[in-house]
Order: sequence, then structure tokens, then C-alpha cells
Amino acid sequence: MAQNQEQNDLKVHVIDHPLIQHKLTLMRMKETSSKDFRQLLEEIAMLMGYEVTRDFPLMDVKIETPVAPCEAKMIAGKKVGLVPILRAGLGMLDGMLDLMPAARVGHIGLYRDPETLKPVEYYCKLPPDVSERTLIVVDPMLATGGSATAALTLLKEHGAKNLILMCLVSAPVGIRLVNKEHPDVPIFVAAIDDHLNEHGYIVPGLGDAGDRIFGTL
Repeated sequence: MAQNQEQNDLKVHVIDHPLIQHKLTLMRMKETSSKDFRQLLEEIAMLMGYEVTRDFPLMDVKIETPVAPCEAKMIAGKKVGLVPILRAGLGMLDGMLDLMPAARVGHIGLYRDPETLKPVEYYCKLPPDVSERTLIVVDPMLATGGSATAALTLLKEHGAKNLILMCLVSAPVGIRLVNKEHPDVPIFVAAIDDHLNEHGYIVPGLGDAGDRIFGTL
């Protein structure tokens, strides 16, 4: 993992593994089908998950192999929860669940008002013990940062104390907003793109992730 910062004021972890970058390039191509887009996103989410969880604490446990007793390592500390931001965040969920099948899953429904570009909440369903879990919030795009910031605020209002934001493609303005509103939340992305256009889309980006995942272009 490389913590490559395009701007000195951006606090963000850029995961630049060659496999992730290769698959992301395939996702960016406009001719990539919804089926392939979904598969690639799932694969990238799992690969990113390895890096996001790299610093999870370990504890020693005593076990028996078929050959002999031994002392081995297991993840210690708080339990994990996954929170996709609907609807595009669902495209990253299966990859993360493949990595952490015991994780609990919450859902936050937000849509971006096309006029104001501000997030509007329409759904929230979370595990009852969010205060005891490390929650990884997933959303393919970190554009204006409005949805991510709103989701993190909502989770904190429900008692969450340990949060991580994981996105695929980001823009500097969105990273800055999350840094400002939630400086305690680490951000992991696969790419920092150049800017947002007049419609609030990331440039060069990969288009509307939700539409490309579900074929609703």
C-alpha cells in the first residue's frame, strides 16, 4: 500500500496495488458491461479490504493442528461491521463479505439531490451494537463528499466510535470535506482523480457507479 498524496493537505491512503489499478482501468472503460463492472468492483473491494484491515490487532491463541499443539494468531479487539451506502455501495459488499464473512451488515440509504448536489437520507438500518464494532463504510465514489460525510455523521449519532471509509475513485474536494468534518476517520481509496464537472461527477471517473452496476443507464 502506498500513501500517495496528490495534495499535501489530503489525509488519505491510496492503495496502488497493480492488480487494483489494472482492474480499475477496465472499470473505467465505457464499453465495459454491467456484468463485468460488477465483477471487477467485487474483486477490487476484496483486494482493498486486505489493506484496510492490515493494522487490525492480533492476539495469541492456543490451538491443536492435526500434528501438534501450537500458538497461533487470530484477530483481536472489536468486531467488524460493513455499511454500504445505497445503492452503489452494494457493489462492494460481496467482495468484503468474502473476506470477512462473519461481519454484520448495516445499510444507509442516501441519494444526491440533482439540483443542490446535497445528500438526502431515505433509509438507515444498522446492527444494534455499532458502538462495539469497527465499521467500514463502503461507497465506490467519493465525489463532493456530501454522502460520505452525512453517512459518517449518522453512524456517529447512532453510537459508532470506530469508523473507516473505503471508496474506489475519489476527488480532492470530497476528501477535503471528509477530512474537515470527520478528521478521525481514515480514508482508503484506489485513485484520486482530477476534479468534478458541473454535474458533480468525478473527472475522468467512471460514470455513475450505481447505473453501471445495475444497468440502469
